[in-house]
Amino acid sequence: MSARSPEVRLGIIGLGSMGKHHAHSVLAGNIPECRLTAVCDRNPAQLEAFSGIAHFSDSRKLIHSGLIDAILVATPHYSHTPIGIDALKAGLHVLMEKPISVHKADAVRLLAAHQNKRQVFAAMFNQRTDPAFQKIRGMVQTGELGAIRRIQWTVTDWFRSQAYYNSGDWRATWAGEGGGVLLNQCVHHIDLFIWMFGLPQKVRAMCSLGRHHDIEVEDDVTAMFEYADGTPGVLITSTGEAPGVNRLEISGERGRLTFENGKICFLRNELETRVYSQSTQEGYLPPTTWKIEIPFANRGEQHNGILKNFVRAIRHGDPLIAPAEEGLASVELINAILLSSFQDQTITLPISASAYARLLKRLAAQSQTKSSVVPYQGGTANYLNPK
Repeated sequence: MSARSPEVRLGIIGLGSMGKHHAHSVLAGNIPECRLTAVCDRNPAQLEAFSGIAHFSDSRKLIHSGLIDAILVATPHYSHTPIGIDALKAGLHVLMEKPISVHKADAVRLLAAHQNKRQVFAAMFNQRTDPAFQKIRGMVQTGELGAIRRIQWTVTDWFRSQAYYNSGDWRATWAGEGGGVLLNQCVHHIDLFIWMFGLPQKVRAMCSLGRHHDIEVEDDVTAMFEYADGTPGVLITSTGEAPGVNRLEISGERGRLTFENGKICFLRNELETRVYSQSTQEGYLPPTTWKIEIPFANRGEQHNGILKNFVRAIRHGDPLIAPAEEGLASVELINAILLSSFQDQTITLPISASAYARLLKRLAAQSQTKSSVVPYQGGTANYLNPK
């Protein structure tokens, strides 16, 4: 595409909940300098809603059609790697739905195909656009919280019913999806965890397979992390808990920050904990604190924000909010959590990509084909993550 072209010609591969959401956003004019010119899905019924736009049932034919400058991939997880490689090799710009791949070995292969750095390659980590998380990340990086001493994130508001899991033959199977709550829903918070605090050095986890649902994969997870400086972290997530909770708690030398129910609260110590502990004559009293509610803007543009950023990166060279190469870290941490649980031991990062690939291959070989698929009825999709 010429830098002087008035718009980016976009193709979308995969018209499930998320693909259709992106398509309608572009068609509604919500993404400046972008035009939807082609859609692709193996199910002809999914294409019917998009009249006047080129239809494809084969991603390779769309990729080589000459009708698009960029693609957005919103297909089941295992296909992300081969479709992404095809598109990058064809010279297209690529926006990949999360996760970029199912396992580390595939993610490395996908990223290796990005040889031409003039091609924009981004990941759909939409929650990075959320001003609350941007504010918290800034406070961590600038040292406003002091040295971090503990991180705990409980994210159990990803409730999914059995009807949800019965709605697709690929859902919640090792062969079709490659994982459960970690890979599908909580991948967003795992990305944010790494984006804000970095990748931990060690992982010890307990993943329950089908604890709340009749599924093969994990739907309840407790993971403990250890950073290089000894800082501990805990991540708890589930799709079977109701009512769920979403609470992030960060303990630093300068106080404790919590994010819950749309509010960032900072209990700031008058003196840093270590300084106070070494200087006070009190035996029990903690340092005096100030309660501060940290202001931030609304929830941001989410998926549209990432898509707008992707288009502006192509047209104007804007820096990416979520470069695809940063998606490798979340894939690796998810793999490490599952590997720890299956092996019942602490895993040190980086993991062996081949060891996890072997485990996943063995699990996929044991996958059971679903006897029936029934679309779920009623309700509305949560477009933070409607997959």
